[in-house]
Amino acid sequence: MESTSRSDLGRENRISPSDREESQRDKITVYHWLVVIIASCGWLFDCMDQRLFILARESALTELLGDAAATVEVNTYGGHATTAMILGWATGGIVFGMMSDKWGRVKTMAVTLLMYAGFTGLSGIAHHWVEFTAYRFLAGLGIGGMFGAATTLVAETVPGRMRAVALGALQALAALGNILGSLVSLIVQPGAADVLWGYSGWRLLFFVGILPSLLVIPIVLVLREPEAWTRAREEARRGVAAHNIGSPVELFRSPRWRRNSIVGLLLGVSGMIGLWGIGFFSPELISTALAGAPQQTLDTVRGWGTALQDVGAFLGMITFTTIAALVSRRLAFAIAFLAGMMSTAFVFTALNTATDAYWMLPMMGFAQLAPFAGYSIYFPELFPTRLRGTGVGFCYNTVRYLAAPAPMLLGYLSGVVSFRTAAVLMSSVYLIGLIALVWAPETKGQPLPED
Repeated sequence: MESTSRSDLGRENRISPSDREESQRDKITVYHWLVVIIASCGWLFDCMDQRLFILARESALTELLGDAAATVEVNTYGGHATTAMILGWATGGIVFGMMSDKWGRVKTMAVTLLMYAGFTGLSGIAHHWVEFTAYRFLAGLGIGGMFGAATTLVAETVPGRMRAVALGALQALAALGNILGSLVSLIVQPGAADVLWGYSGWRLLFFVGILPSLLVIPIVLVLREPEAWTRAREEARRGVAAHNIGSPVELFRSPRWRRNSIVGLLLGVSGMIGLWGIGFFSPELISTALAGAPQQTLDTVRGWGTALQDVGAFLGMITFTTIAALVSRRLAFAIAFLAGMMSTAFVFTALNTATDAYWMLPMMGFAQLAPFAGYSIYFPELFPTRLRGTGVGFCYNTVRYLAAPAPMLLGYLSGVVSFRTAAVLMSSVYLIGLIALVWAPETKGQPLPED
């Protein structure tokens, strides 16, 4: 008995303080789950507000431009509003990405949440398409900033063994926000007139988008800045750190961070244009397929069709996360890009009925949204703490400047060939991501990088 106790004591004494500290850091706590849940809700409601815009866009511009406006004109101005939001998203992602490195992840989440919820609500009081488009740009600033702050907070807070699953879940749960937006549109149909207090359905949908601002309370009261960020900030203040925190120039000084930035940018271009330039025009595809149907029928099919599209998206992101966590990040991206290209071309060619919408859109959503789980997992793994928010913002949001003309390009090509043919031609954008994977580093099983 005594020898056993001495043996146990000897083993305990042989555990170094650094080993104990490492073991403690690897322990999953209640706070880790709270971080994942609150950060996921921030991005979930962000995506709900985006979906409300996608579903209300056509009805809003039909009213703002006047009932006499032609379908092509409505689609054109819808492209302008979407482009404005994407440009705001890109700008906000870059600016708030740098701010998250300077201010902190939690403060940035709170500010961006209030921005996207507030300006989504103001979209509901617009009386001119220019005003409507301006609000979409301003809402985009907050939308873009939330993603980088939320993902870096999670990546730097949870233990390494939990990181891929936590980040993949954050992005996958965003699909529930899209689904929630679609279900709300079934209750308050965007095309309905004088629904409540003289407001059209699309205006009330945007007012619903204000509600996520309540999430700022747990963000401020529960979350705290990650130790890695706090340590990097203190080192910079003491002059220990050799480089600037949150400087976009620093992304291109080192060959390693420069390569990772370019690879991330190219991976983002494929998914972003595939989704925002093509996939999120599925409501317009339904209108094309069901031309002549009553407005109530169109609203119903679009509501259920986009909700099912997001069910597919949820399953696609879960599948991507599983492959990335168990096998390889690069393999998961390769499968997703191939599936995205093939499914997009097929759906925009073959969807002709309401029944088609209910089974084809989930398939397209599965493939098109799967890479977005990869962005939340992979981008934080490409950069050091002092540049992580900046790097994620650059990769996830700079691409939106490149993707911003895509909705307008789709509208232009629709007048040259046809809406369906234009979408099929544009689906070749997924080849860019496949080529970029040649230079992409594999990060599975690796710790977050530092200088």
